[in-house]
Amino acid sequence: MGRNTRKRRSPLAVRAVAASAALAIGGGGLIWANFYASAHETNSSPNTTKAAATQVATITCPDVGQKLTSVPNAARSAVATELATLDKQITEAYARLASTRQAQAKDANFVQNAILGPLKEKRGAVISRIKIDFKRVGATAPGMLDGLATCTATTADQTTAGGQNNGQGQNNGQGQNNNGGQATAAPSVSASASAPAGNGGQAGTGGQAGNGPAAADFVDITKVQANVPRKAQTRAGGSTGTFTTSCGVNANKKFNTDNVIVAPGVTNGAHRLHDYVGNQSNDAFANNDTFAAAKTTCANQGDKSTYYWPVVRIQNGTQDFDQNNDGGGKEGNVGQIQQVKQAQIKFVGSAKSQVVAMPKFLRIITGDAKTTTNGLANANAHWSCTGFENKVQLTQQYPICPRGSTVVRTFAFQSCWDGVNIDSANHRTHVAFADAQGNCANGFKAIPQLTMRLVYNFRAPALQNGQIKNAYAVDGFPEQLHKAATDHDDFINVFDDNLMNKMVNCINKGQRCK
Repeated sequence: MGRNTRKRRSPLAVRAVAASAALAIGGGGLIWANFYASAHETNSSPNTTKAAATQVATITCPDVGQKLTSVPNAARSAVATELATLDKQITEAYARLASTRQAQAKDANFVQNAILGPLKEKRGAVISRIKIDFKRVGATAPGMLDGLATCTATTADQTTAGGQNNGQGQNNGQGQNNNGGQATAAPSVSASASAPAGNGGQAGTGGQAGNGPAAADFVDITKVQANVPRKAQTRAGGSTGTFTTSCGVNANKKFNTDNVIVAPGVTNGAHRLHDYVGNQSNDAFANNDTFAAAKTTCANQGDKSTYYWPVVRIQNGTQDFDQNNDGGGKEGNVGQIQQVKQAQIKFVGSAKSQVVAMPKFLRIITGDAKTTTNGLANANAHWSCTGFENKVQLTQQYPICPRGSTVVRTFAFQSCWDGVNIDSANHRTHVAFADAQGNCANGFKAIPQLTMRLVYNFRAPALQNGQIKNAYAVDGFPEQLHKAATDHDDFINVFDDNLMNKMVNCINKGQRCK
């Protein structure tokens, strides 16, 4: 696929929006901007803000990419390009919303007439092209596409940012539930879109360039009730072994803002910065041949898999190398990038059955970068602290760890495979989580479950008088407000056949292998 050319925004628009509003899997999302003034105004402290009396608007667009659960293989490349165009359109609408505050104040119908109406027409044209892409390969486009062009605007107090429930959505740390989301457990403090955001060192911007994180996005982990349930009990016929691969901590600083799974051929398709370990040729234009020929950071050279995740930044007043770049400061991802101290990658077995080999080039995304838009159905974030991981796992909040403890991100990928496909149209339906008892449903086969544990070593933030100082947050789309629930992880299997077979044998025989 050729490079997707994107029109460069004017410096005025960049200053106005402080971020673009592109999407993880095409064509939907919340666009967050102030109607009349800055969402927060600076007080005397350089690291805190106070709420200003402002009107804040959101635009909600249906997530076309997630709804396209079936796309003919021959049409996927063209459809992916159109989904990227939907992302671009929403980005431009966000810029328009943020740069027309005076006009909005004078005309109550301005947003509808000047932003939402034109946006609907543009989205409708793209959706029509997606339907044509289906017809060109002899397929019928889903009828529901016609209803996905319309976006709506609401005020912040009408929006639930960060989820569709009141709990934390924790589970057992293994991502084991029916829908790939989180099994609801004991609630703690819920996050609110309208809560005042701490500046985190970015004077006058409020958290990450005005779009989070907020004080309500953090909780003292010592005050959260234990919520980690028991793991599924391994039965006769289950597989208890493990296989560990060591691929480093991205010490060579391989970063980019692409996502070859969801936006192949699109530079800055992720609109956030990723850490990469393993395969060293991963960018928007990589393909299976590229991956197979690449170098790897993994100690075992038979593992050329690519493992990548959004970076974490701390808002301590320090800007990083990408402060003026797309995917970085231009899109609301600001602050000092935190290198992972430990990156532990382990494959584990199934509680109910033997595992089969993963197919080469299998692609898996776990979690959802757009939970502020889509709710928590596919959320799979696990935030905790060293010393607390077996007691507390958080989905909707970042932990504040006590002295001597540090932040841990854990990922547990889908462990059931449909037995046929290495990917699917929405990058979800070809894999699934086992149920609470460890069973794979619908004829899916158990595969080695990838688990990852990322440990950091930065100073804990502090909550003071309703403000958060030295906040940290995962990179994300600006409209997602840098919520903890948007954390996610990506994997493409590039194990050679011999090493994959060794992994399967180790797991099925109950061995511990590297």
